[in-house]
Amino acid sequence: MRLLDQPGRSTVHSMDGMAATSHPLSTITAIQTLMSGGNAMDAAIAAVATQCVVEPQSTGIGGDMFCLYKPHDGDIVGFNGSGRAPAAATADWFAEQGITEIGHDSPHSVTIPGSIDGWSKLIKAHGTKSLGDMLQPAIRFAHNGFPMHHRSHLDWSLMEEILCKDPTGASQYFPQGKVPDIGSVVTLPLLAKTLEHIADKGRSGFYEGWVAEDIVSFLQGMGGLQTMEDFANFEGTFVTPIKTNYKGYEVWECPPNGQGIVALEMLNILGGMGLDQLDPLSTERLHIEIEAARLAYRDRDAVLADPDNTDIPVERWLSEEHATSQRELIDRNKRMEPLSASELPNHRDTVYITIVDKNRNAVSIINTNFYLFGSARVAPKSGIVLHNRGKSFSLNPNHPNCIAPNKRPLHTIIPGMLMKDGKAQMPFGVMGGQYQACGHVHLLSNLLEWDMDLQEAIDFTRVFPDTDDPDDRVQVESALPESVRNELEALGHQTYIPVRPVGGAQAIWIDWENGVLRGASDPRKDGSAIGY
Repeated sequence: MRLLDQPGRSTVHSMDGMAATSHPLSTITAIQTLMSGGNAMDAAIAAVATQCVVEPQSTGIGGDMFCLYKPHDGDIVGFNGSGRAPAAATADWFAEQGITEIGHDSPHSVTIPGSIDGWSKLIKAHGTKSLGDMLQPAIRFAHNGFPMHHRSHLDWSLMEEILCKDPTGASQYFPQGKVPDIGSVVTLPLLAKTLEHIADKGRSGFYEGWVAEDIVSFLQGMGGLQTMEDFANFEGTFVTPIKTNYKGYEVWECPPNGQGIVALEMLNILGGMGLDQLDPLSTERLHIEIEAARLAYRDRDAVLADPDNTDIPVERWLSEEHATSQRELIDRNKRMEPLSASELPNHRDTVYITIVDKNRNAVSIINTNFYLFGSARVAPKSGIVLHNRGKSFSLNPNHPNCIAPNKRPLHTIIPGMLMKDGKAQMPFGVMGGQYQACGHVHLLSNLLEWDMDLQEAIDFTRVFPDTDDPDDRVQVESALPESVRNELEALGHQTYIPVRPVGGAQAIWIDWENGVLRGASDPRKDGSAIGY
C-alpha cells in the first residue's frame, strides 16, 4: 500500500467496467461507451480513435495497431494490423538508387497504414456497435477542440522544428508557429473531415477514394513507391497468440513480426534466476534485467521478421534449452562485453489502451506512429500524420528483416495479456518504442516476484539498455538512487537520464473472487484509469 502522505496515485477499483489509457479524454470516452451499452471492444475502438485526435504525436489513423482480445467465454484472439511495404519495394531497387538506410522522415518509411483496417475487422467480429458510431467522439474532439496536456506539450515541443518543415503539419499542429500552450484548445479540421468520411464509408473510406489518393500522391511526390493498388489490397490478419509460463501464470503476446516473443524470452531467462530473493531496487536485480534484455534484443535484431517471408524459430526461441543457454551467459558481477552472435538459426512512440467490461471481456490494444509524429509527414488534404514504421526494415538482402514487396517490418508494439486457469487475469501494455518488451518484463516481475500493488508496479523506477544508442548506454530514470546508478556503472554499464521518461503503461487486474477490477495508469503520461 502506498504512503498516502506522499505524492502518487492510488490503484483504481470498480466492479462493472474499467478503462485505462494514456489520455483522460480517451479514458472517459471508453467509460461513456461502456455505460451506454457498448462492450469492451466497442469502447477500445472509440478510445483509440479519440486518442488518434487528442494525442496525435503518439498515434494516428496513419499508423499501425495490434490487439489481444479475451472474450469472457472463448479463446484468446490476436490481430496483427501492421502495415506492409509497397509491392514495388525491393532490396534491388533501393540498391540501384544508392539508398543504404531508410530515414525516419523518408517516404519509404511509410508502410500501408493498418489501423483503420484493424479497427473495422475487430469491431465487426467482436463489437456490438458500428465503426461509424465509435468514431463520433473523435470527430467531435477534432471539430470542437481539446486542451493541450502536460506530457503532450513536452512531446510536441521536441518535434516543433522538424514538423514545422511540413506545411500541413505546421498549419494543423503549430497554427501560431509554436507549440500550443498547456491548457490551450487545439482543433484539427482536416482530420475531422477525414474521420467523418471514414465514419460514413467505413474501411473503404480510408483505403479507396480521395483519402488514399491524398496519401499516395503526397508520398509519390517525394519519391515514394506506394500506389492505390497497395492500399486497396491491404489486409490485416487475425493471428494465433504465443505464450510462456511465469510464476504460475500464462503470459500471452502477439506472434512475430511483433517483438512480444522478446518479452517471453526475457521472462524465460529471468524465471530461473531467483529474483524474488533480491530487493526490487537493488543493483543486482537491475543488472540482471539489463543483461537479460541485451541478450533477448540481440536475438530480436538477428532473427525477428515477417513470418510470411521467413521461417521464425518460435519453438526453439521459447524453449527452456535456449533460456538456459542465455541465462548461463549472465555474470552477476559484471556486464557482458561483447555479446556473442545469436545462436538462433537465421532464416518508439505509441498509445496503449486496456478495457474490461461488465461481462469480463478484456481488450489489450496498441496503436502507433512509431516516432513522435511518425515520419513528420502530414497528407495535405486529409491531415493524416503518416507513421514511419518502415524505418525498421533492413536493406541488407541477407537479413531476414530486409525489405520486400508486401512485407511487414519488425514491429516494436506489443499488447500483453496475463491469464490463469483459462481466464483473463490482466490485460496490460507498456508504451515506449524499443522499450516495450523490456517494459512488459519489468511490470510483470514487479507484480509477480515482489507482489507490488498494481499502481506501484507501474510507477516503479525503470532502466533500459538503449538499443538505439550508438554508445550502447543504459537509460536510467532520475528517481533511481545515485548509489545504485554508481554501482551499475561499476559493473560496466554506461548510464544516462533520457529527455523523456522511460515508457508508459496501463493495466487492469481482474479479481475474479471478489468481482472487482483494479486499474492503473502511468503517471509518466497524461492519462488515467477510471472504473464504474
